[in-house]
Amino acid sequence: MVVSDMDYKVVFAALETVCEDNISILCGPSDLPYGAVARRLVTCMREIQEHGRSLKPVIASFTAVFHHYDFDAQTPGNGYRTLAKVLLSCLMHIIHKGRYIASNYNSAFFRADHNASEIEAYCSALCQLRALLHLAEQLMSDNGYGELYSMQDGDMSRRFVQEYSSMHKACFYGRCLGFQFSPSLRPFLQTVVISMVTYGETYSKQQSGLGLAALSLLTSGKYVIDPELRGAEFERITQNLDMRFWKSFWNLTESGLLAGFSRIASYPVQVNFTLTVPPVTLHLPLASDPSLTAIVSPPIAHWGPGPVLMRLISCELREGQASEELLAYSRSDPPPITASHLPWVQTQPRSPWLLIHFHGGGFVAQTSRSHENYLRTWSKQLSVPILSVDYSLSPEAPFPRALEECFYAYCWALKNCHLLGSTAERVCLAGDSAGGNLCITVSMKAISSGIRVPDGIMAAYPATLLTTDASPSRLLTLIDPLLPLGVLTKCINAYAGADSQTVQTAAGSGSLRALGRDTAALLSDLTQGASNWIQSYLDPMRTTGGVRSLSLAQTGSAGGATRGTPASASATHCGARVDYPEGFEPLRSECLAFVRLTSCPVIRNPFVSPLLAPASLLKGLPPVHIVASALDALLDDSVMFAKKLRDMGQPVSLTVVEDLPHGFLSLYQLVKETEVAADICVEQMRIIFQRGNLRKRPKLGETSPSGSQSG
Repeated sequence: MVVSDMDYKVVFAALETVCEDNISILCGPSDLPYGAVARRLVTCMREIQEHGRSLKPVIASFTAVFHHYDFDAQTPGNGYRTLAKVLLSCLMHIIHKGRYIASNYNSAFFRADHNASEIEAYCSALCQLRALLHLAEQLMSDNGYGELYSMQDGDMSRRFVQEYSSMHKACFYGRCLGFQFSPSLRPFLQTVVISMVTYGETYSKQQSGLGLAALSLLTSGKYVIDPELRGAEFERITQNLDMRFWKSFWNLTESGLLAGFSRIASYPVQVNFTLTVPPVTLHLPLASDPSLTAIVSPPIAHWGPGPVLMRLISCELREGQASEELLAYSRSDPPPITASHLPWVQTQPRSPWLLIHFHGGGFVAQTSRSHENYLRTWSKQLSVPILSVDYSLSPEAPFPRALEECFYAYCWALKNCHLLGSTAERVCLAGDSAGGNLCITVSMKAISSGIRVPDGIMAAYPATLLTTDASPSRLLTLIDPLLPLGVLTKCINAYAGADSQTVQTAAGSGSLRALGRDTAALLSDLTQGASNWIQSYLDPMRTTGGVRSLSLAQTGSAGGATRGTPASASATHCGARVDYPEGFEPLRSECLAFVRLTSCPVIRNPFVSPLLAPASLLKGLPPVHIVASALDALLDDSVMFAKKLRDMGQPVSLTVVEDLPHGFLSLYQLVKETEVAADICVEQMRIIFQRGNLRKRPKLGETSPSGSQSG
């Protein structure tokens, strides 16, 4: 939705009318039913009316200038537009509910307490959105023209983290859950939140994964019938549980039961098995002079050389995929079924295309197994073999291990494309979120190594800036049930090694790898200690470990929210101060968050945060096709990175889909909107594969004549 001048004026006029109508009706004769409820409703309507009158000029100022922050005139989308859209969505829910109350208040079937609770929840949400819009105003004032990030303003980022730590958030996870998203997604979001809070409640109990899930199911009922309890518990979990909980919860999609259901619903493919590629040195031709070779070493970070795990998916069995040479890499037991076992399966010629995929999961969770549902469909729709890389995960394997493994997998695929059912005349990298980041950084590493770069990149909602720098879209982490700031910072710290545990590797490691692991653990401790020492001089005002908001003295109301006072709410921390308009303070939480500011220097490494990469590392990137969501907290990552590439003269496209959350590819086939968004990703990859004539490439492996190009 594009917020137009007429849109917001009509909405605010309707809100004023609804508030006046309800106040008039509810302040009528004293013999009206539901006296206590009527007083609650009147109080809420007056507060909503005051918020609306204050917010109208804010939205008016945004609509006048937010087109300056778009990628281009044909692609409206940035964090300021998103905040305006979220606010108007909240107002539309209030208008709808207010009209219902005004029309049905005297009805015998009117559920007085339920409707009052609904209005109170949305009134709380509106209050918090007003605070976010005020923070966005400060961002717009502090940042340069057209800039969405305050990357040079650490004070603004600290103010944002401080506000997140103390602001009440439970209202966004209870009755108002997912109000900003497509209505068809809200039942799913409610299921996710209920699953998360029940899983968190039983997490500390000693249970197996399936037993824990079963126990969680038994305790979920109270969170279904009590939205306020659900919201308060979700706020507590997202702020205070450690990375082990999040890895455990997100990896539920890896369980045999859920993966089995996913496979049943997915498109059947003839090839789907996992590979273990040993760590051997590779020799690839230089892109500038194919008569010379570049040496590609296996991954070594943290624990020394180790195998790289991958999954091959192909809708059709192609030449090379059933070869003994490839099956020797298989880690399936029993080995995968081949054409000799299925004589009716006809082996197809090698495809001229190859898709290499890096999965999302915040660098800390999931494997290709969790992403099979859409990868199978991609293989069918594009008629292409797909190699998905199961890179090592943080915090056990922080940067640069995942990047090294993905780059090695890319090089191995180029050299051994004949085994994968492809001639690799055109190669596309694809990934979502963390995987999108790896697509970009692997290509940057190919440029710096002098080897062939891929023919294109399809990055879905990529993370291009792994810092806590504030931006308007990142303000959404205060209300987003799938990407809260507390969880985002945990993932960033884990990948950067700021929260690294003893570095571990896969089971079955030899003594050499174990020795490398012990050495890496020592080096990690020394490195982190040195980093903390240096940062103590760079930022003498910071507190140890992170930000804790100050205690609030006021008595809490239902749901753990308090009314902040000007003194408490605007308390300083690390020199950070938020001055809200006179007479306004957001609700404060009694469940105070601990958010560790990401100060590790690694996060500004261009191979961690490609948005910070110099032109020398980005020049030469292949065409980059970014598919982002307007309601994603990482939207500004996509917009700013696309603008940076465009300003350098690099080929880039940006598509912004509406009404979907971060991670929409994992919701493929759930609702129509996610299917449409996934189809957009497929079309971007098709453009990469079909663009121009196939270029002649130096032979990287044993090949045979390919079949006709299909797509």
